[in-house]
Amino acid sequence: MSFELAGIGASGGIAIGTALVLEPTTLDIPEHILAPEAVEAEVLRLRAALSTARDELFAVRDVIPADAPQDTRLFIDAHLLMLDDPALRERPLRSIREDHRNAAWAIQLERERLLEIFDRMEDAYLRAKREDIIQVTDRVLRQLVGWEPPTLQSAEGQIIIAEELSPADTVLMKKDKVLAWVTDFGAANSHAAILARSLGLPAVVGAHSASRLLRSGDMVIVDGDQGIILVAPDALVLRQYQGLQEQRQRRRRLLEEQRDLPAITADGVEIHLRANIELPDDSSLVRRMNADGVGLYRSEFLFMNRPDIPDEEEQYQAFSRVVTEMAGAPVTIRSLDIGADKGLSDGETTTHNALNPALGLRGLRLCLRRPEWFRPHLRAILRASALGPVRLMLPMLSSMSQLLQSRALVSELQAELRGEGLPCDPDMPLGIMVEVPAVAMAAHYFAGCADFFSIGTNDLIQYALAVDRGDDDVNDLFDPLHVGVLALIQHTIAAGRAKGIPVAMCGEMAANPAFTPLLLGLGLREFSMYPGAIPEVKEIIRQTSIAEAEQLAMGALAGEFSVALETGHS
Repeated sequence: MSFELAGIGASGGIAIGTALVLEPTTLDIPEHILAPEAVEAEVLRLRAALSTARDELFAVRDVIPADAPQDTRLFIDAHLLMLDDPALRERPLRSIREDHRNAAWAIQLERERLLEIFDRMEDAYLRAKREDIIQVTDRVLRQLVGWEPPTLQSAEGQIIIAEELSPADTVLMKKDKVLAWVTDFGAANSHAAILARSLGLPAVVGAHSASRLLRSGDMVIVDGDQGIILVAPDALVLRQYQGLQEQRQRRRRLLEEQRDLPAITADGVEIHLRANIELPDDSSLVRRMNADGVGLYRSEFLFMNRPDIPDEEEQYQAFSRVVTEMAGAPVTIRSLDIGADKGLSDGETTTHNALNPALGLRGLRLCLRRPEWFRPHLRAILRASALGPVRLMLPMLSSMSQLLQSRALVSELQAELRGEGLPCDPDMPLGIMVEVPAVAMAAHYFAGCADFFSIGTNDLIQYALAVDRGDDDVNDLFDPLHVGVLALIQHTIAAGRAKGIPVAMCGEMAANPAFTPLLLGLGLREFSMYPGAIPEVKEIIRQTSIAEAEQLAMGALAGEFSVALETGHS
């Protein structure tokens, strides 16, 4: 019997093949108190489990194809770093020695503590990183309880159906020539999903009952663009999707040929396409995609998953590496965008838990309250500005006093560095993220003091529509095409243009090629997105004229084209 399942398209592409369903697994974690004489033996067991987990990840990294994108290795490296984190070493060891807990239970308790922190994060992108905690601790727990995961033997040419998958699973699937994968759970911005996009594996997440409804051997079509799984399709549907597969292969070859072409509209207007990055190693992917620099460097990843605050020198080394590797292309560093809900700690004090983290002490608000964190952070950015064009971007700004206070602090630190004989750019541009609706409405006011704007659509839409996009009950109301949202975007762009300052967009909306003509019509000339999205957005830009785009935008602002535009709504 033919039927269809719906999920979330996590990695584009179409795969046709037979299903291989991985049985769901639940680890049974024992809890018991150790006799004093058994404590040191349990410590050795934990250390051995951590060591074996590291060896497994090194083995996965060794089989990554030589021609795989650079970020393929970064996800495995991220898990390796987590295994070396004190949170997974020192705390459980203390729990074994001081409380006489068994190793598996000590790891489980630390896992629950970390997951609670991630679950309180207001940013859905960061909140999705909780899966890394689960995957890394699962790897250690499997060693401690002696459980062997199901293997992917004889998976070549098949489509994997599972509850959840890790980045390491995805790498091994590519090695074993798996066609695609589908999971019951997961998010489109998970590491496994991002890695699937990098490796060109079609993937669908959030197909809640797939692993229960499908059986190994079922004929399956996975549409990673639409987030659809077709089971036992008839001959007509099969032929249609085979044709779509051939079209995609031709398009992929065309995009590859166009990688080095400029991002210029059909009527000759130059558009800047920049990349969003998280880690210094990401800069190699930015260059490979021929981006016009970095439009958003998320500096908070230097602060995550650690019990202390990185010092100025550590931050400087990370920033300077990106600036140097970009070889003269601009690098926009967003200052620390983290909040009380993330449990940031300096080893002695931990910020309080906010009742409503999205509206609480986060981003610039927190930084201005904690100059002992903010000053070395800004000094590191300023020192990196001596090595190439750096722009500083302030997140979660809501008042002119915050902007003026930040400007004064930057000026003070520039003078301080000069006094110490440390070079920095005295004219480093200082801009703001426009993500608070009140700032968008008063953009003309802020444009008189900011050097540039960058529209953060993820939060701007969330705040404008009073919708938590991470809440399954209301995320269908998260609408980038809402007339009110489009008006805020247009107003911000117009205000920047009137004052002669650049206006970029670094939210997810900028990465969706379905929205590209509309954004061009609203006046946007600088986009920033995850590197893998650049080729498709560039293709749309080269096919679009500004005159046509402006007509589209006029209709959208009048509410006339919402139905047509929603074909790209995701």
